[in-house]
Amino acid sequence: MTADAEPDRAAPRRRLGLGAAVVLVIAALAVTVAIGIFRGASAPVEHVSIDEQQTDAATPAALYVHVSGAVAAPGLYVLGSGARVVDAIAAAGGFAKDAEGGAVNLARPLSDGEQLHVPVVGEAPQEGGGAGAAADAGSGDDLVDLNSADLAALDTLPRIGPALAQRIIDWREANGGFTAVEDLLAVPGIGDKMLESLRDLVTL
Repeated sequence: MTADAEPDRAAPRRRLGLGAAVVLVIAALAVTVAIGIFRGASAPVEHVSIDEQQTDAATPAALYVHVSGAVAAPGLYVLGSGARVVDAIAAAGGFAKDAEGGAVNLARPLSDGEQLHVPVVGEAPQEGGGAGAAADAGSGDDLVDLNSADLAALDTLPRIGPALAQRIIDWREANGGFTAVEDLLAVPGIGDKMLESLRDLVTL
């Protein structure tokens, strides 16, 4: 066998090696495409964001409660719907050392916009029952008389702060008193919704 015959035997080997490489490349591409198809088939067809889920769910209303007096951190707190006095006290850091805890009804439900005052030991209770008055104001002799109540008594009503209580007194003095509970609508700051929340708590 001569040296000239060597290239003839090497050529098929090179062609075989090139063919195997092409087959491997094609096989790798096929696997990649198959994986892509599989991933595409298993992907979710709909994406729901957290915001959308929260929009569909009923969101409880927030309660804004001003906690004052003998607590660790007096201030305005935002609590969830259905919160009670005990929750507001806890949010304010608990009772102060000189708090008259027994004067506060911890089980009472809170209302939006109320002021919860915790007295110190020896402090005279607020007119109308202090911190627990709003819950009991709708029964018997605890009704607040719109024509005779002073600012402190009006301030015990839910969502009625000192400023709004003063407006009620000013309107009463300017108009000769209230002739119907609906007259409250004439007081700046009182609307239909607030009137309904006060209707069973006041008298004339």
